Amino acid sequence: MQFTCRDVDEMKKTNKINYELLIQPFFLVIVDCLSALGASALALWVRYNFVFSAIDHAYLENILVNAIPNCLTVILIYCLMKLYRSMLRYAGLYEMQQIVFAVVLATIAQFFEYKLLKNVMPRSYWFLYLFFLGIMTGFTRFSYRLFRRLQVAVKGMKNSENVVRTMVVGAGSAADILVHEIKSSEKLNILPVCIIDDNPKLLGKNLRGVRIVGSSSEIPYYVKKYDVKEIIVAMPSASKKRISEITNICNTTGCYVRTLPGVYQLVNQEVSVSKLRPVDIEDLLGREPVKVDLDRIKGFLRNQVVLVTGGGGSIGSELCRQIALAQPKKLVIVDIYENNAYDIQQELLRNYPGLDLTVLIASVRDAFRIECIFEEYRPNIVFHAAAHKHVPLMEDSPNEAIKNNVFGTLNVAMAADKTDVQRFVLISTDKAVNPTNVMGASKRMCEMIVQAFSRRSKTKFAAVRFGNVLGSNGSVIPLFKNQIRSGGPVTVTHPDINRYFMTIPEAVSLVLEAGAYAGNGEIYVLDMGEPVKIVTLAENLIRLSGYIPNEDIMIEYTGLRPGEKLYEERLMDEEGLAKTENDLISVAKPIDMDDALFFEKLEKIYGDAYSEGENIRSCISEIVPTYRYNAEKTEEANVEEEAGKEETKQPEPIRVHSEFLTRAGVAT
Repeated sequence: MQFTCRDVDEMKKTNKINYELLIQPFFLVIVDCLSALGASALALWVRYNFVFSAIDHAYLENILVNAIPNCLTVILIYCLMKLYRSMLRYAGLYEMQQIVFAVVLATIAQFFEYKLLKNVMPRSYWFLYLFFLGIMTGFTRFSYRLFRRLQVAVKGMKNSENVVRTMVVGAGSAADILVHEIKSSEKLNILPVCIIDDNPKLLGKNLRGVRIVGSSSEIPYYVKKYDVKEIIVAMPSASKKRISEITNICNTTGCYVRTLPGVYQLVNQEVSVSKLRPVDIEDLLGREPVKVDLDRIKGFLRNQVVLVTGGGGSIGSELCRQIALAQPKKLVIVDIYENNAYDIQQELLRNYPGLDLTVLIASVRDAFRIECIFEEYRPNIVFHAAAHKHVPLMEDSPNEAIKNNVFGTLNVAMAADKTDVQRFVLISTDKAVNPTNVMGASKRMCEMIVQAFSRRSKTKFAAVRFGNVLGSNGSVIPLFKNQIRSGGPVTVTHPDINRYFMTIPEAVSLVLEAGAYAGNGEIYVLDMGEPVKIVTLAENLIRLSGYIPNEDIMIEYTGLRPGEKLYEERLMDEEGLAKTENDLISVAKPIDMDDALFFEKLEKIYGDAYSEGENIRSCISEIVPTYRYNAEKTEEANVEEEAGKEETKQPEPIRVHSEFLTRAGVAT
């Protein structure tokens, strides 16, 4: 039989456990017997003024006669109080409490034992016996831990050059647990040198031997004074805004910053060094995460057939995860990119073995394929997340944005209407508001499709509009991280550009709750707090990576890209906002429009897009009046491109499938 290194490690761990379970109790039994006898002798010795020869021989004989019963009584009571089952390396307040109870019971039991056998002892003997037995029992239980403390201290002195001098921010329960664990560990090379807390009453006091030196505003000063290399933010119950303020101060020091995830760790007694994590960019947004009505969300998804287009993408895959938690009757994922579809399929099968899951490869641009899928699976709820989202790429390929985003949405919406889907939720973007780029304009057209369908279909249509999603494919954070790993520079388009940000789980929660609210073509908008400057995000991410902005890693400004705005808007002037049951989610009222004219223009732009027309932007502006673009520059580019081309015959325009238009009475 061959053993691997892992098998040997497991055997070592098993042997260590056997030692603690078998040898340790046996050793303690012997020590406790000696302690019981020693406590009796010491009690008499002290009683007779530390003169052993003065002790009455009758008392000494009583101790010898009762030695075995006394030892058996002590062992029995200690067993009942579980003193032989405690791990000495973690002995603490609980063990101290058990020792007190056990010693008192053992003394009382011995007292009645002597009375029963009519053996007389001095009255003061019992108090002295109780005292000495308690001292000896406590020493045997805590000496191992004391020895380990001394061992750690000596080791720390020898390796003082390698010790990471650490500041702890917060002097609450979490900090107490962390400092205790750090000081008790043999393996950690962390040395808490000072604690920061904003409570002035705590200033100058010590927490487990570490001095509380000042407030959060003084962090940079005490970092220099104590030569701090790492800062641990131990404030799990603090608000996101407060954590953001603290971490922003910490980031100015150049120290490595770590934090505890949340207050639930404290409630579940999970606060430990292993729970520490680096401060993430989400911690710096400075607002509380959006809270949604989980019961309502689960209620409308449970036992329903749910279909998600673009289910392999950043938003789509998180939608699938949260939908799976709600126990749907069936989950159907549609995506054109097979690698993403495969990844989310395997993840869901692994984490939700009871989930009825179907993953299909299909393009939303294929109207017949989409219609066949809807006819076969008859979904009750549809989340339409499939779209081209990269602004610069869509500026270079505007026809593709129209084909995929606009007519992909039209195909899915028509299939949903034809198969009587109960609810249809479109994933939109704040770039759809007064768009300056093709991607944003295409998503505004998608919103218009949803609102047009909502006025005539049995299906409840809605759209969800939110800002940039941290960590999603194509978002700025992964780009910055890659640039930092490469040594820089980090590229920002403009020093004043800002964006609204949210996390992927927040975005998905909003989408799901909007699905529960959906009723009449509404556009739901998240209160995302204040916009964040992109350059600020870049600077914070550089600091979180352990570098100094514009010293270790440079920041370069590259200029606004085609179609890019300095700031995004959440709402068009004519929409107006109304609150929902969730204060952080608002609803924009639908804008009145001529549906017949809208679909007529859609039919025209369909032909232009599929015939690779050069004036697609002007066609978009006819449908989306708020779309703004540089018409002169675009026309010049078109002329130059046409001059370099040979004259070719354009294909015949392809007409929009008009079944819904005819049935709804809007076809011309």
